[in-house]
Amino acid sequence: MAESFIPALRFHALTRLYDPVVRMTTRELTIKKRLVDGLGRPRRILDLGCGTGTLLALLRERHPDADLVGLDADPRIIEIAREKLGPDLQIEIGDATAPPFAPGSFDRVVSSLVFHHLTRAQKSTALRAIHALLTDDGELHLADWSAPHDPLMRTLFLGVQLLDGFETTRDNVEGELPRLVSAAGFRQVEEIHRQRTPLGSMSIIRGLR
Repeated sequence: MAESFIPALRFHALTRLYDPVVRMTTRELTIKKRLVDGLGRPRRILDLGCGTGTLLALLRERHPDADLVGLDADPRIIEIAREKLGPDLQIEIGDATAPPFAPGSFDRVVSSLVFHHLTRAQKSTALRAIHALLTDDGELHLADWSAPHDPLMRTLFLGVQLLDGFETTRDNVEGELPRLVSAAGFRQVEEIHRQRTPLGSMSIIRGLR
């Protein structure tokens, strides 16, 4: 598969630093724990863009009876996830815009800090793919950068944009993600949590299939 994705910290050489950098700069565990706690009683969960497996580890702890699957486009970061989680948890290599699963395979899809790496077209394609993957009672729970709370949060987010690119992060900072989720066919789309971080504002968006 061609390496058309943007690595977690943009450059492959920084991949091994991903966990400590994200912990220090995003209040990662706070928002991921909120995401996990908001899933209700899931049966089968896909972590889309699972990265190093931090969210999968929280999901396994909080929902031990659920069937968990991780997907990421970066084989280097999947190696880290497998080291962290062990060989028994299913983690696949694949693209968010064309996930290699049958329609209706999951009743929950979660995603954390993935969509700001995607262009507008890729975001829309990925969201339509997620909609197809969900069961009729399924839900999407998406955590990512959002419209800033205030000018300070907007200024801080410039650092993220300089690293990850202005084109891919524009929809996030302009608060467009909920609209894009709705346009992909999701119902009752809402921002259910929003928080300040050292690099800008972040939110959790939920949409029903």
